[in-house]
Amino acid sequence: MGLLEGKTALITGASRGIGREIALKFADQGANIAFSDIVFDDHAKSLEQEINDKGLKVKGFESDASSFAAGEALINDVVEEFGTIDALVNNAGITRDNFLMRMTEADWDLVIKVNLKSIFNLTKAVQRIMLKQRFGSIINMSSVVGVGGNAGQSNYAASKAGLIGFTKSIAQELGSRNIRCNAIAPGFIETEMTAKLPEDVKEKWIKTIPLQRSGAPNDVANIAIFLASDLAGYVTGQVVSVCGGMNM
Repeated sequence: MGLLEGKTALITGASRGIGREIALKFADQGANIAFSDIVFDDHAKSLEQEINDKGLKVKGFESDASSFAAGEALINDVVEEFGTIDALVNNAGITRDNFLMRMTEADWDLVIKVNLKSIFNLTKAVQRIMLKQRFGSIINMSSVVGVGGNAGQSNYAASKAGLIGFTKSIAQELGSRNIRCNAIAPGFIETEMTAKLPEDVKEKWIKTIPLQRSGAPNDVANIAIFLASDLAGYVTGQVVSVCGGMNM
């Protein structure tokens, strides 16, 4: 019997990378999966098919997590389809990296809107469901950059640091109703995003990691399984770094 047997999870930004791996691993643990992305493309269709082949209920939704109205509509659609939401993984996010002197206002605003406002949108909408059932796990995807900063990523760092403050506040607000809220702070994880980095940059980063290797989406998904499951029933308001020791 899986750790998430009979539960329903919603994962945003799940068509690729870490979000996709979380969706697949949650399904392996018995969860029914709702997921969303801003465009329902071939990646989304293949994820839906892969989870369906596991014999679990799954449905992908095209939704803009940065839109308050779209977030509310998504939660309503998922509840109508699945009956409830036991775990929400706020994973949707983007980067628009540049040094501050060259960063545009538009790039600042977009990163804050997608990475931080989306957390507000989905959490506010899902809380009424979780408050009614007196149970729920909310998992927000931060970053080691949100903990320690990084040159050329002031917008991204600000959004991911803000997410940590939000996580701790919501954990305090909703804890009395048995709703937990935690954050995961991945480090250097091999995804399509990091695949674009030059090899010398990757090697430089890996040298700063005590475990001397990059991480995989599976490393992050395993922590998400724990936080969504009853094993973490007494864990809330925490930031779990999955970074090979890069940020101690």
